[in-house]
Parts: sequence; C-alpha cells; structure tokens
Amino acid sequence: MTERTLIIGNKNYSSWSMRPWLLMKQANWSFNEIRIPLMTDEMPALMAQHSSSRKVPVLKEQGDQAQEIEIWDSLAICEYINECCEGQFWPKDPTLRAMGRSAVSEMHSGFFALRAELPMNMRKTFSGFTPSDAAQKEIDRISSLWQQLLTASGGPWLLGDFSIADAFYAPVVGRFITYQVDLPEACQAYCQQVEQLEAYQEWKAAACDESEVIQVAEVEAH
Repeated sequence: MTERTLIIGNKNYSSWSMRPWLLMKQANWSFNEIRIPLMTDEMPALMAQHSSSRKVPVLKEQGDQAQEIEIWDSLAICEYINECCEGQFWPKDPTLRAMGRSAVSEMHSGFFALRAELPMNMRKTFSGFTPSDAAQKEIDRISSLWQQLLTASGGPWLLGDFSIADAFYAPVVGRFITYQVDLPEACQAYCQQVEQLEAYQEWKAAACDESEVIQVAEVEAH
C-alpha cells in the first residue's frame, strides 16, 4: 500500500500548496498532510526536516518495499499525479493539451504584479481595491485566457474536464473573490464553479480556521 504525505504551507496564504492539494483531492487520493506555518521562527527547522528544497509543497510517497520518493514544486507534483492517474488531468486532444500546458506554464512563471498586489488571503474580502495598471493588465490577460480555453474546450472547466489548469488557476479565483475583481460574465461563472467545488470549500474552511497572520499578505484596500 502506498502512503502519501503532502507538506504544505498555511492554507490561508500558500497558493502553491493549494494547487497539488486540490488535484490530489480530485484524484480521490488518500494522503497525510503536514502544514508548516510560513514566515515563523520554527519554519526553517521544519523545512529542513521535511523538504530537501526548503520550500513547499512537497509530496512524499512510500510504497511497501520501495524507498521513499520526494517530489517538489507544485507543477512537478501535479504532473506526477496526472501520470499516476493515466493522464486523467490533461485532455486527450493534443492541441487542447498544448494550450492547457501553455496556460499552466504562464501561471507558473509569470503574473508577478498580480501575485505581489493581490496575495492570496482566503479569510478576507476587500471592497474598493484598485489594482495598478500592471496588475490590471495581468487580470485582463487571465480573463482573456480563461475565455479562450473555455471556448476551445466547450467547458465546463478550462479544458473540458477538471485538469491541472483548473488546479493552477484555483488560487487566482480565490484572489479574484478576495479582492472583488470585476470580471467578464463567463469568468465570473467560472469563478463561481470553482468556488462551489467541494475540495475548494474544504481548503477555504481550513484556511478560515487558521490563526497565523503573515503581515505582508494583509493588503489594505486602496
């Protein structure tokens, strides 16, 4: 029997942890969870104990006889989950799959203004938040990308069925909800669909139960 453990950060703040966690839930995997509070005095020692990269998320997997394996980086973990699930989380159509991988790579390596100005904060809702021009351009890009994927796939998820792309953009949905970002109708509907996902609701409920505060992520409306 395979025993899996996912090492994550705070559920209120750690968007990178949320991505593989959601996908593991959608895969109906049973797994243990170790949560490391970020930006605390105990964080360095806990990271050294549980993560070779000193970052989260990390997936550790132990079989009956095989040596424990460690997979780090949210995208690498998601790709591993997909491979273990016979490719379930990428579409079979090569063109649509390529579009999805491009969208995930863009999220994985970009949108820096969005990340900086709209940090994930599942517990809060801000009214009157105004993004900078740079952040607004990234919001517009994401809106355009979502609509392009939904049109190409026919929905209801970005690539038709739930995929790695949806797991990767779920924290962005959380940001858009937190900061009450104005979106086109199709994108609003997509956000509502993600918000209604059972795994998303489970993550958010746990985030709201956390007590730690990371001050740099506590953005005030402006």
